[in-house]
Parts: sequence; structure tokens; C-alpha cells
Amino acid sequence: MRGFITPERTARIHGVLSRRQTDVTLVMDNIWDPHNVSAILRSCDAFGLFRVHLYYTSEKWPELGTKSSASAKKWVERTEHSSAPDMLGGFAKAGVQVIRTGFSPTAKPLFDFDFTKPTAVILSNEHRGASPELIDQVTEELYIPMQGMVQSLNVSVAAAVILYEMFSQRRRAGLLDTPALPPADLEALELDWSDR
Repeated sequence: MRGFITPERTARIHGVLSRRQTDVTLVMDNIWDPHNVSAILRSCDAFGLFRVHLYYTSEKWPELGTKSSASAKKWVERTEHSSAPDMLGGFAKAGVQVIRTGFSPTAKPLFDFDFTKPTAVILSNEHRGASPELIDQVTEELYIPMQGMVQSLNVSVAAAVILYEMFSQRRRAGLLDTPALPPADLEALELDWSDR
């Protein structure tokens, strides 16, 4: 049985869900560190992603704690995958452009991509890089331009930078002004979130 929910909490839940973006997402490719996973989920919640995809074939999805950063797992839906063709085929069927992070000679800077289109960005294990089967099947590649001596950011920081660029492009295009979720889904999720 549901407990009493204050009008303020109800309004906040409605406001957050009304701005959730359903056609942009991140794919976590065998990211094993729980601190990085928690931080990525927190950024996904902060920048309005409705769902993330978990591609875990060589690592286990880490156990997440109950600290504030880990609590973001309550607010971001997760879809698990173990087959690259199935996952990528689903994105293709939905008209989603798929981009992976990396540093190959053909990689393009983050700002060259149009994130107003339906998009999935693959974030990979910091030590091994992208899974070979994803490298083979995903040709679009992005990097974050930087001015210092260090070549790359921590994966959770990179996720936040990418998500902020997505958010900024979509805000400028007015895509945050109208709920992406259908009214019936929005109503059902408001009830569900009230019990979380």
C-alpha cells in the first residue's frame, strides 16, 4: 500500500519524468568499477536519460552501494545485453545512431555529432577499451578534445561531458520542452516512482 506522498514530491516526480529523454542513451561496455558505474548513473539521472544499456560479456555488473551517488540506480532504467548483434540490431531498428568512444585516426570530436538525433554512445572499460565485437560493428567514434598533456578522462567524467553536450544540444533545440514519454506511460511511472 502506498504511503502518503507530499504534493511537492509529486510535482518534482512529474517534472523530472516530463523531461526524461527516451531516445538518447549510454551503453556501459564491461565497466567493472562500482564507483565509475555509480557516477555514470548519477550523471544519467542529472542530465535526464530515461534508460541506460548494460553490455557485460567479460565483466560482471558491479554491486552498487547505497550512498547518494549509487541511489541514482533507482531513477534510471537499465536494459541488459549479452549479444552485440542483438543490441546493435535493436538500435538500428529504432533508428538510433550508435557511436563509441575512442582515439583511432578516424575518431571525430564530440562537438561534431548531432545529439538531437536518437543516439546511443558506448562507454568502454578504461583498461581494455571497447570490446572487439563492438569495434568491428560500430564505425562511428568520438573523442573529447582536451588541451592538457593527459590523453583521456576517467570514464565517469567522460560520460558526464558527453551527457552535458547531449543535454545542451537538446535544450537549444527545444526537445526538453515537451514530454518524450506518452501520457499513459508518464502517469504509470509517476505512480511507480512514488513508491521508490
